[in-house]
Amino acid sequence: MMNAWLTFSMILLGIWAVIWTAKPSVRKQMMWASILTAPFGLTEPIFVPEYWNPPSLFNLAANTGFDIESLIFSFAVGGIAAVLYESFFNVRHVKISRHEMAFARHRFHKLALASPFIAFFPLYFFTSLNPIYSASLAMLVGGIAAMLCRPDLTKKIIVGSILFLGMYFVFFLSFNLVYPGIVKQVWNLEAISGILVLGIPIEELLFALAFGGLWSSYYEHIKWYKLKGGNDI
Repeated sequence: MMNAWLTFSMILLGIWAVIWTAKPSVRKQMMWASILTAPFGLTEPIFVPEYWNPPSLFNLAANTGFDIESLIFSFAVGGIAAVLYESFFNVRHVKISRHEMAFARHRFHKLALASPFIAFFPLYFFTSLNPIYSASLAMLVGGIAAMLCRPDLTKKIIVGSILFLGMYFVFFLSFNLVYPGIVKQVWNLEAISGILVLGIPIEELLFALAFGGLWSSYYEHIKWYKLKGGNDI
């Protein structure tokens, strides 16, 4: 059990490596997303021990709240979520013209990008919600804001969230088979709903759904790209 969190993170990094190797066309986008996401691993003290208390290298999580595994996890899931859609559909990125950038809905471009961070602070500091709910709701707000600002990305956001949820669900099921009982030992089930879906805390699945939706569109949203090819316009 002592290496479970490291194993969890490294397997996700392995999935990241498989996609990186198999899909050269998404490497730039994948690395960009991973580098941008990795620092969020430093938010681990928000979740330890309120949400969970994972065994970590050098017992860092229990002693400091920080751990190396969270950085690996954040790096991996950011890159995976950003390109899952492209991994299944034959699409390419095309730069949005300056004329399109001037459309009225884009006046909220920066606000939409910042919306998950803006939403997180009041949810975290001024409610009694467990941090996992604050984070998931904030990402949901960001995903909805992205669809309002960039309706052309709606399909990618919805499908991306479902694809990431599916991958995460299968991955977590496999993880539970290798480490039976890990959820009850590590997750603070009394502080959350306690609802398990085939042994997986429902909060993990809600997180995956929200994260997949938000992060699947961030690259295109920030970089002013739209998708071409297949059924995308």
